[in-house]
Amino acid sequence: MTKIVTIILMGFGRVGRAFARLLEEKRELCSERYGLELELKAILELGGGIVFSRFQERSRLLKNPDLRIQDDRSWNPGLTLEELLPKTEPGVLVDCTVSSIKNGEPGLGFLNKALDCGWHAATASKGALVFDYKRLLNKAREKGLKIKFGGATAAALPTLDVGLCSLAGAEILGIEGILNGTTNYILTRMDQGLSYEAALNEARQKGIAEPDPSMDVEGWDTASKLLLISNAVAGTEFTIHDIRVEGITKISAEFLRAAKEEGKVVKLLGTLRKQGSRFEAEVRVSPLEPGHPLFGVSGTDKGITFLTDTMGSITVTGGKSDPRGAAAALLKDIINIYR
Repeated sequence: MTKIVTIILMGFGRVGRAFARLLEEKRELCSERYGLELELKAILELGGGIVFSRFQERSRLLKNPDLRIQDDRSWNPGLTLEELLPKTEPGVLVDCTVSSIKNGEPGLGFLNKALDCGWHAATASKGALVFDYKRLLNKAREKGLKIKFGGATAAALPTLDVGLCSLAGAEILGIEGILNGTTNYILTRMDQGLSYEAALNEARQKGIAEPDPSMDVEGWDTASKLLLISNAVAGTEFTIHDIRVEGITKISAEFLRAAKEEGKVVKLLGTLRKQGSRFEAEVRVSPLEPGHPLFGVSGTDKGITFLTDTMGSITVTGGKSDPRGAAAALLKDIINIYR
């Protein structure tokens, strides 16, 4: 029996557009393999939105990559999530907006409204959960709903899936992760001889780095992902203020040269360590020995190692670091909500 799942998408930037396209591409597979009819009912941005009544409307918007959603003839200025949610059969709110880790907005408001109206949520945006993790997860639990955020914890790299499912029954003793593809690309190119400025400019030109890469290069994106993974998998209750953070902007050529002479590679590592009965978390530049499980993770690839009490050290690497990879993580999360 096929279940119809209504989806409202918040945000139509690179990830939002990739998700909407992937949803159409995987429509038949989701129906045949998982018994899910995933229906994109609406796309909203801060200034309005589109409510779809026909497949042709979605197809027209998605086939034209240069068409701004505001320029589509179905655009409804002033349409809000608060107005739309009560009128729509509850399903999954997908959040692809850019939200601040300082106050969680605008995603925090979107997630709270969705939960209040009986909607599950899948988010690629970190801000709301970084700012108010415990309250949001408790609220969802009390209402019998789910918030999935695999797309916010290193895109296509299955960090949460491994930590929560594959390692069930094991105690997490530590985590080490290369969780940001932009910084890993820059460090890889610097190891190959480029200056920081040249590597960053190249990453911008290739669309790897954002126009404002500060969240990435200053370490805050890695810290946010580490916070979410640690809270979900190790049961910590970190806020962003509990994590010591350094980025890659002050790495010297001498530091890189010395590491290379010793046969090491320099990575920006998010680390969780158990000290006695408590955990400590930090993000810092770390030279890795050739025997380290993340030594060979280069370019835009990412990786994570879990240290456990019963299963030993488990490492997963790879995962697309682009909008399609993040979109695939969102689709996976939606499927797993209903499995």
